[in-house]
Amino acid sequence: MRYFQIAGTRTVKTGIAIFITAWICVLLNWPPVFAVITAIVTIEPTVADSIRKGIVRFPASAIGSAYAVIFISLFGDSPLTYTLAAVFTIATCFKFRLHAGLLVATLTAVAMVEVIHNNYLIAFFIRLGTTTTGLLVSTLVNLFVLPPKYTEEIVKDIQQVAKQTGIVIDQVLIEILENEQQETNRADKLVDQLDKKLHHVELLIKFQKDETKYHPLAGNKKDTFDHASKQVIQLRLIQYHLDNLIKTPLKSISWSNEERSILLQAIRKLSLSMGNKVDYDPILHQKELDKLMQLYWVNNVETKNKKHPTHFPPELIILYEVVSIYNLVAAFYDRKNKSESVPG
Repeated sequence: MRYFQIAGTRTVKTGIAIFITAWICVLLNWPPVFAVITAIVTIEPTVADSIRKGIVRFPASAIGSAYAVIFISLFGDSPLTYTLAAVFTIATCFKFRLHAGLLVATLTAVAMVEVIHNNYLIAFFIRLGTTTTGLLVSTLVNLFVLPPKYTEEIVKDIQQVAKQTGIVIDQVLIEILENEQQETNRADKLVDQLDKKLHHVELLIKFQKDETKYHPLAGNKKDTFDHASKQVIQLRLIQYHLDNLIKTPLKSISWSNEERSILLQAIRKLSLSMGNKVDYDPILHQKELDKLMQLYWVNNVETKNKKHPTHFPPELIILYEVVSIYNLVAAFYDRKNKSESVPG
């Protein structure tokens, strides 16, 4: 649903930008098509992107217009003119690294061939005028009409990712404890799915940061966004530790029944805590962490003289990663997000 809301907002803004751009061009007796093309491609997810890419698109369009005028004057309206105008425009944009303006510049160059027959210099400046109109109108529309607001979406997505993280924690760790990674491919897929969702949230955070240059957040909204940004960092670190567990060979795990019971209970509670904030109790969370720490140090002493491919026994690796995740979950729910130390 939120996807359609965002897509709908951008469609409305694009429609408004097209109408205003075409209206201005008609008033000035300029052909609107070039300005409209520029306006369409300049509507970006954030105002900052519109301005940044607009700065690139203007000189790129000027390059395309210049080549169109040059080759029309030399070869007239011919296939060779279309080809040379497009090829030289692309090559020059690449040379000057105007990648964001490449499409607009090339379209401008080839579209001008058919409509210019005389007064080449005047036609060139008119094209610059239409390009400027499209850039300015679309940027102003993006700035003042339905400005992007990503914070609410970020918070909702983080809740979903946290819940998914809890499920992944449960499935990956239980699989390691009970099956000793017999289904590594399945665990890899779960963590990869988590990585994609986190990447999407990180992209929205980038958009919101860019947007705050022109629409600053204040009060509770700023606090909410700052907290959400820190939560994503904790989720990314949790995913990192899960990935470590999957990628590390953990064979011949030997737990006593009591140790296995402590770990299973800790994993289940961890999964529930990530799935629902209501199930997170900082006091109980700390008690489980204390149990894991005791188990960690016992295993650290008992197995330090044993030889393993990674130079660490698998039991110790698992405990280290689980304790690290416990600390990260505590930081995830802490509004101050204080960093917690992990066993070293």
